[in-house]
Amino acid sequence: MNAIPVQQALSWRTGLAYGALAAPLAFVSLPLYVTLPHYYAAVAGAPLAGLGAVLLATRAFDALLDPALGRLADRLLQRGRRAAWLAAALGSLAMALGFYALWHPPISNPFQMLGWLAGCLLLSTLAYSAVTILHQTWGTRWGGQAAWRTQVTAWREGATLVGVLTASVLPSLLGMDATSAVLLAALGLGLLGLYRLRDPRADAAHASAGAAQRSGRPQASPWRDAAFRRLLSVFMLNGIAAAIPATLLPFFVVDRLQAPELLPLFLLCYFAAAALGLPLWVRAVARWGLAPSWRAGMLASVIAFFSASLLGAGDAWAFAAICLASGLALGADLAVPGALLTGVIHESGHGGSGDGRYLGWWACATKLNLALAAGLCLPLLAMAGYHSGSTAPAGLQALAWAYGGLPCLLKLLALASLWRAERLQPSWR
Repeated sequence: MNAIPVQQALSWRTGLAYGALAAPLAFVSLPLYVTLPHYYAAVAGAPLAGLGAVLLATRAFDALLDPALGRLADRLLQRGRRAAWLAAALGSLAMALGFYALWHPPISNPFQMLGWLAGCLLLSTLAYSAVTILHQTWGTRWGGQAAWRTQVTAWREGATLVGVLTASVLPSLLGMDATSAVLLAALGLGLLGLYRLRDPRADAAHASAGAAQRSGRPQASPWRDAAFRRLLSVFMLNGIAAAIPATLLPFFVVDRLQAPELLPLFLLCYFAAAALGLPLWVRAVARWGLAPSWRAGMLASVIAFFSASLLGAGDAWAFAAICLASGLALGADLAVPGALLTGVIHESGHGGSGDGRYLGWWACATKLNLALAAGLCLPLLAMAGYHSGSTAPAGLQALAWAYGGLPCLLKLLALASLWRAERLQPSWR
């Protein structure tokens, strides 16, 4: 493994300067992937089938461009920090503009509304993808051993949770226009931290020599890397399992639990528990290893989500407890996969030169997970007799099993795939 030598511990200044941009990026992602479908269905009045088709098409198209955005991130970082930072700033501005426009659709005509959604969503998500991939590539190039990689990932994902927590309560308190203004300010602070970021690599001369040696190698081909293919298959199964309840959460809370006023509280419980639990998963990795820690998190999620499928009207506080439990389990999904991916990239010999190509496909898989969750679950629920605001028992039961039961099955498949891959990749332990 040609990992770049790094400090033994990541300083909080470096961690904060690197991770800060992840907060506004997550601030965008929660409304886009959780609030947006329910807003267009329940507030703007978009038909579920048409809404699902638009979300599937736009997110799938966005996902297909991610590998190209990964190659672009590699080229930008090879040109230097200034070029990469300027690209991040331009992408952030485009993302903020698209995000603001999404919440002002024309509602008089359903076709115009769906067209507006498609155009604004593409602008927002393409800019979001470009900035996110560039940001992740920036940190992945540092490499390091498992404990170090987990610290880098934890700072990024910890900031992600701060952004998600803010986005879970701010829209209901201030509205989407004020939320858009807060987003713009947070992007400015995150970009300032990235601009001032110092490279934590301990031996700059060695790093430069390593980069020079890698520049003569063929370009990275992630799909030729068996370890990457194994990790990506686990990540996709686990990601779809997480994307389904994220998409269906507002519908489940409003119609199944009949507690719409508690939706911000549920989100706060979930993400606050994840934030508090993230340091525990970092310690778990140091003690148990990467893959065993991730498997433990998956098993905890299965128990929590199966319990959720049994709830009905009046079970709001039981669901709050489930949100806390599943949020604690989420910490493993945040801390471990990114650290495993960094290890795979550097073990392949492409660390510092082809990180973006791997991360482009990784982001593509993430988008496909979300696209499948929205594009398949919503039309299937419509076929089962459920629609937003429904009181039909059959439709509500279908919603409950889609929200809690289906993710359990996918999580168990991901757990089995990880256990099998771990036997072939001893470095994951």
